[in-house]
Amino acid sequence: MIQKNKRIAIVILNYNGIKLLKKFLASVVNFSDKKISSIYLIDNFSTDESIKYVKKKFPSIRIIKNKINLGYAEGYNKGLELIKSDYYILLNSDVEVTKNWLNPLFNLMESDNNIVACQPKILSYNKKDYFEYAGASGGFIDKLGYPFCRGRIFDTIEKDSGQYDNKIQVFWASGCCLMIRSDIFHKLGGFDNYFFAHMEEIDLCWRINNLNLKIYCEPKSKIYHLGNQTLNKSNPTKTYLNFRNNLIMILKNDHFINLIWKLPTRLILDFFAFLKFFMKKESRKHGISILKSYRDFILDFKFNFSKRNKIVGESSMIYKNLITIKYYIQNIKKFNDL
Repeated sequence: MIQKNKRIAIVILNYNGIKLLKKFLASVVNFSDKKISSIYLIDNFSTDESIKYVKKKFPSIRIIKNKINLGYAEGYNKGLELIKSDYYILLNSDVEVTKNWLNPLFNLMESDNNIVACQPKILSYNKKDYFEYAGASGGFIDKLGYPFCRGRIFDTIEKDSGQYDNKIQVFWASGCCLMIRSDIFHKLGGFDNYFFAHMEEIDLCWRINNLNLKIYCEPKSKIYHLGNQTLNKSNPTKTYLNFRNNLIMILKNDHFINLIWKLPTRLILDFFAFLKFFMKKESRKHGISILKSYRDFILDFKFNFSKRNKIVGESSMIYKNLITIKYYIQNIKKFNDL
């Protein structure tokens, strides 16, 4: 049954996350404006006590149950079919929100119909004066499709000293706290189920950019993200998904003429990444994951190529230089120095 909601549906996807729910859910309930928002939990067929805990401690939260673990992308897609609201906020279960986090995002979206998605400033839960890897203060990609953030380039994470507190248009908003107009989400078909997890929000945001619509970061809103709860950075599966999904989103969303030179260039650069991992015994599994990502990218090339949609224009938010050159050759580690 489709459930009618207030203006904003705050939607948390859960799979066996009772420890995270106990740690973080209270902040969402306490600091979210109940006049304009309702909270939902989409459960991906958990086998722990998650649902029982939420029903007992937070009876106002509405629960939607998926029949199997569908992963991040399809799990959200399936659950959101049942939620009717003007806006969705897709919020990770490992996020601590702060007082008045919701209203700046809501006010931004209400101010301009062409702004269809946004994110808050995302700081690290464990190091609260530093940005968090997954989104920081707004996401970008370079012309080869490598993602980076205002506040985080590759593995260099900046300390937050207010240097990125201005509201700006960005290329992508983080999936750990993504506010999006519900009609746009469904018009674009939601997340790509093939991705399962990792970079599905960048793929969705690229499709938004291809419609000449806007995505923003609003740092007046601030949250703290624990991170690495779906797959830890040390897990080779995460390396596999990151490389495979990044190639797929280029194939799906970039201009056809660009694919002719971008994909071979990426092959060369990713080969060096493979060598870097493979040469060390402790990281060899990550090198093998890169090979597997290319294998599956090639095997499913035709299927993913068929998903290409009409591209209205090339986004001005794509960084025109190579972030790999800036970072590794020119030793530029901070966003403001680009």
